[in-house]
Amino acid sequence: MLHRSLIGSLAAAAAMALAMTGTRADDELKYPDWSGQWSRTGGIQWDTSKPLGRGQQAPLTPEYQAMFEASLADQASGGQGNDLRYTCLPPGMPRIMSVIFPMEFIILPNTTYILFENNMPRRIYTDGRDWPKNLEPAFSGYSIGTWLDEDGDGRYDVLDVETRSMKGPRAYEASGLPLHSDNQTIVKERIYLDKANRDILHDDITTIDNALTRPWTVAKKFRRTRDPVWSDYDCNEGNQHVAIGKESYFLSAEGLLMPTKKNQSPPDLRYFNQARK
Repeated sequence: MLHRSLIGSLAAAAAMALAMTGTRADDELKYPDWSGQWSRTGGIQWDTSKPLGRGQQAPLTPEYQAMFEASLADQASGGQGNDLRYTCLPPGMPRIMSVIFPMEFIILPNTTYILFENNMPRRIYTDGRDWPKNLEPAFSGYSIGTWLDEDGDGRYDVLDVETRSMKGPRAYEASGLPLHSDNQTIVKERIYLDKANRDILHDDITTIDNALTRPWTVAKKFRRTRDPVWSDYDCNEGNQHVAIGKESYFLSAEGLLMPTKKNQSPPDLRYFNQARK
């Protein structure tokens, strides 16, 4: 009897495991295949259909257009303007989705992860949760997504995402094109494969921000490599830029502080012993 009972228990456990495996396989079939390495197409500008800088024709308010012009003027004289990436500060959302270095998707039932070669990963929660009441702001913000089966074939086609709770300072691109300092930005995305070419991924991104006169939508496109080679990128390695106060300087090959702009004043050295003449 004990032998029969053991056999019965093992058979029940095996059947349960088989059923769970089948359920898991069915669940996996619901999700699109976004495996591989995804690289940007186009340049590093925010709207890849338009030139970097003023050519973006961003719908900025007069206040933030003036801030943008000041950034461009500072860069023209050798400074960094509003672009703080030279200090290795994270780009944050939405700029991170320009994908300067390649990215990878890890799709799980409750969370989709986006891994970047040169940035912290993004987590997109897809478990049906609501927005937490007390969110700790982060450069990449907090993202909640919903999978959509838009063609009704039983498999998800689109990941619909909303991101909130971003912290700054942030800019859209290297020109210093600014987002509002109140950090009330909301970013909405529709991520989906191209129907004609499954190695092309689209990300339609709408930014709602108080520095804009209206929501701003751009279309990003990425190309897949199915047998990728990943590189190790560390922004701090070999970075010769130095930020002191509101000024940017540069380290020479000898490790000496250098100006980046003509007639730039040295930093305030009040806390150091000053050589007397």
